[in-house]
Amino acid sequence: MTVHFIGAGPGAPDLLTLRGRDLIAACPVCLYAGSLVPEAILGHCPEGARIVNTASMDLDAIIAEIKDAEAAGHDVARLHSGDLSVWSAMGEQLRRLKAEGIAFTVTPGVPSFSAAAAALGAELTLPGVAQSVVLTRTPGRASSMPAGETLTNFAATGATLAIHLSIGNLDQVIADLTPAYGGDCPVAIVYRASWPDERILHATLETLKNAMDPKISRTALILVGHAIGAEGFDESCLYSTDYDRRYRPQTAESPWASWSHGDD
Repeated sequence: MTVHFIGAGPGAPDLLTLRGRDLIAACPVCLYAGSLVPEAILGHCPEGARIVNTASMDLDAIIAEIKDAEAAGHDVARLHSGDLSVWSAMGEQLRRLKAEGIAFTVTPGVPSFSAAAAALGAELTLPGVAQSVVLTRTPGRASSMPAGETLTNFAATGATLAIHLSIGNLDQVIADLTPAYGGDCPVAIVYRASWPDERILHATLETLKNAMDPKISRTALILVGHAIGAEGFDESCLYSTDYDRRYRPQTAESPWASWSHGDD
């Protein structure tokens, strides 16, 4: 028996990996975070599968469901939205499973910041503008922030910021970021990226408060940085005619392929 943790993507049911789809189809038990995972993804479950919405369940109840499945010898598909490596609460579940000696696997998913960037038609790292993306959040009910992980500290780097779970703290976001980025810094709010009701708001840090729709109160990502909508950036060396490609593999299977990527 194995519990398969699967990143179910940002919302669109076809933004699911083939591995994730096949694992869902093979598991007689499916536990899913119903507040964010679309029901269309559950269509991949086998006929007669036990499907449990965990949105209202605490950790003990979720682990109890898994232990019941283990007793029956049934594999479990455990679905979380986006990608499991950030803000998924997977870590605490894995800690419990390790203590119980229950096997598990992890299948990554499309993260929300990637879906938001795709909706914008934007590259978040541009030569001479920004070469880093910081995934962060502001303090909330579920989790506080470590002392050094402040928006002001991240803003000092000039990186593109993808600020999650913070649409309710917009005043603080604007106040923390404006000194480093400037009031004219571009901002994009992407609401429910990849869902049918996706919305995009463009503004600057200075105009953001007035541009916001009060109906957008959750499930929205804040993207901030001068790479958002930039036009006058340098071209990378990657496709330059005089770029030395001696270390760039011709196929993904070539030697050094895992070392050579991006602008290297």
